[in-house]
Amino acid sequence: MVEYDFVKVPIVDIVNQIILYAAQHRASDIHFDPLEDALMIRIRIDGSLHNHSVVPKIYERNLITRIKLVASMNITETRLPQDGAIKGRIGGRDLDMRVSVLPTNEGEKCVIRILDFQKGLDGIDELGFSPKNYKKIQKMLSVPSGIILVTGATGTGKSTTTYSMLQALNKEDTNIITVEDPIEMNIEGVNQVQVNSEIGMTFAAALRSILRQDPNIILIGEMRDEETAQIAVRASITGHLVLSTIHTNNALATIERLIDMGVQRYMLATSVTGIVSQRLARTLCNKCKRLRPTTKYERYMFARVLHKKVKEVYEPVGCDECHQGFKGRIAIHEVLYISEHLRDLIADERIEKEELRAEVYGAGETVTLLQDALEKVLLGYTTFQEIYREVDIDVDLENAIKADMGYVDEEIESDSEEDEIDWNNFDGVFDDELDLIDISDDEDTLPTVDNSIIDVDQFRYAFNKNLQPSDPEFLKFFLLEDNKIMVEDVEKERQRLLEIERAKEEERRKELEEMSKLEVIDAFDNSTLLSDFGLVDPDTNQNNVLNLKNNKFDYGEILDLIDAYSDIGPSIQDVVNDMDKNLPA
Repeated sequence: MVEYDFVKVPIVDIVNQIILYAAQHRASDIHFDPLEDALMIRIRIDGSLHNHSVVPKIYERNLITRIKLVASMNITETRLPQDGAIKGRIGGRDLDMRVSVLPTNEGEKCVIRILDFQKGLDGIDELGFSPKNYKKIQKMLSVPSGIILVTGATGTGKSTTTYSMLQALNKEDTNIITVEDPIEMNIEGVNQVQVNSEIGMTFAAALRSILRQDPNIILIGEMRDEETAQIAVRASITGHLVLSTIHTNNALATIERLIDMGVQRYMLATSVTGIVSQRLARTLCNKCKRLRPTTKYERYMFARVLHKKVKEVYEPVGCDECHQGFKGRIAIHEVLYISEHLRDLIADERIEKEELRAEVYGAGETVTLLQDALEKVLLGYTTFQEIYREVDIDVDLENAIKADMGYVDEEIESDSEEDEIDWNNFDGVFDDELDLIDISDDEDTLPTVDNSIIDVDQFRYAFNKNLQPSDPEFLKFFLLEDNKIMVEDVEKERQRLLEIERAKEEERRKELEEMSKLEVIDAFDNSTLLSDFGLVDPDTNQNNVLNLKNNKFDYGEILDLIDAYSDIGPSIQDVVNDMDKNLPA
């Protein structure tokens, strides 16, 4: 807890100190919570709120008034909610903030949001997309028209992702117009429109005008209602690329949400190019994180979801460079690219939700939020507890894992709290039926790592208990359970192709043998052949090839024609020999 001297230090300086402290510690929000006898200040760092300071009640009004004043609010109005903004230089740092004040029974609650879009300016490749998902994003942005939706709850980085996409699309020959409420970051070269519903400047009204401004790309801050969704769909169908955000849990839920908003299925199938769902998880501090053995529940989760046997994962420790072992946040993604097959399914009114779900997630093309999160746990970015808190675990998956562990619902049901099992921390041994790969200490005997899932050059680890995680030589392999099967399948396919090639060779050999047995046909005795090529004199009916006295044709041209006429006729050399015999002495 930080203590401020309200007696000796002016309120103006104390407000500046609070804001500067929050900015220096990478806080996203500052909360001023009125209590019965004090004002509690809390700051949100990496998604979690922490108590910062307690302000005596007698200074509460002055503190809130100062914030309202610099945020251009009405300081005399204490009965209604108000919104404002602070943009300026505090302690040598340029800060952009949004301020919200809400009346409560104990006084006015104030929240300051500190906007930091540095990641949005850094580019899409800095947002933590896996190689597979990054390729899908690049493919979406290369499409000239359609809708790209970024989904997730409030505070999950949707605006950062959309701004990164705009940065990638912002070219000299492109006209980009945005409709936002509010405009969170100014982008050079982009026309940004502020929504103001009080004067009738709504999303829908702004969009109707924007379509007459010859845009190539349109950013809609948020799809809030049916009218906005309908205009966005029509804009995409008429040749515009539309980017927007929407509040849904995953990609499939986004499709259902748009249908609920009145978008016809056939128009939805035609317009939507891709959907990006995301969450934010706290990132482990690279300086102090350490390995620990996985619990039984964690091992079965990795085995069930990723088909990998994982013996160790990282956990937070805490040091002077982080906050409780965490430093920053990383995005967890689910990227759905709408293929032609999916378009047909979305447009078909007869397709039920479960069938569409099976097509979206069952084919393995779409990496789910849980799969992407577990991969980031394996790579040491975050912890299992973090993704368990941020990502919804399907009930069927939970029950399947418990069944794998040898427990059923009837065995664990109990009214006593002492009998409840903590699945996240319960430890045990692997059952033999999982048939997972054993990890050997000998690096040479390890199967090859799948490069499409793990960047081998960047994340090569080997289990060696004599080394510490901080040691640069510390290596560790994460292996696919089905790696051996994959290698065997590749060898089988190679053998199958060799057999096909051998069969073709044998067939060609037999054809040549049959052709060698055929009787050689004398092309010059074939009157049809000679007539077709005009090689017979119509007056004397004399063969002009064999009697060159009346020959009217080029010698080489005739030979070429004869040679091309039939593959089974005499060779050019035979023709030459025959003609030499019949030449006049």
